[in-house]
Amino acid sequence: MISDLEGHPVASCPLIHLGPLTARSFDTLWQTAPTLHLVENCTRVPPRNPGTVRVARTETAFRALFELVTPLPRATLTGHKQPLYQEDVAEIFIDPFGDASVYYEFEVNPLNARLDLVIRRTRYGARKDFRWESPGFISAVQRTEVGWNAEFEIPFADLPTCPNDSSSWRVNFTRIDRPSDGPRELTAWSPTGLAQFHVPSRFGEIRFT
Repeated sequence: MISDLEGHPVASCPLIHLGPLTARSFDTLWQTAPTLHLVENCTRVPPRNPGTVRVARTETAFRALFELVTPLPRATLTGHKQPLYQEDVAEIFIDPFGDASVYYEFEVNPLNARLDLVIRRTRYGARKDFRWESPGFISAVQRTEVGWNAEFEIPFADLPTCPNDSSSWRVNFTRIDRPSDGPRELTAWSPTGLAQFHVPSRFGEIRFT
């Protein structure tokens, strides 16, 4: 269940014994996971092209499944560490300690290309470090009748802390959609109110159960 606490959304992240990544939202086990809805990032209104995210954890990893509506996913990039955010993309931001000083970004595009990086707050502002990698980060994508799905698996071992049943993380789930007949649309689970997602103070919270 999603609630609102101190201005940000809160969701549970249950332990589910999921199998290999398929990006199929109709798989029985994924149907038991909480569903989070993406809204327009500046206005909080329902987006032109809707999207949802299901969240869960296994014993060793954080899992998320994006279900994204769009008439024609737009992507050409296929390599690792390419600027996927210039095209259609699904993104996860994770701040394991919730202090907004260091957070991690994971991206997957419709061609199953991946991007991982860490953002560190310095006295001069945010610094993106593209050299950082999550060796175990894997993903799967699937075209659907209404758009595309992306499934993420992020190993806890690649992050600085491993959650337990009483842990919580500050997290945001976001999406960039670039329709051919209009401007880009930014959507997020926890909207930042700006034309960008890099506002860790506005991340939502997931609680591991």
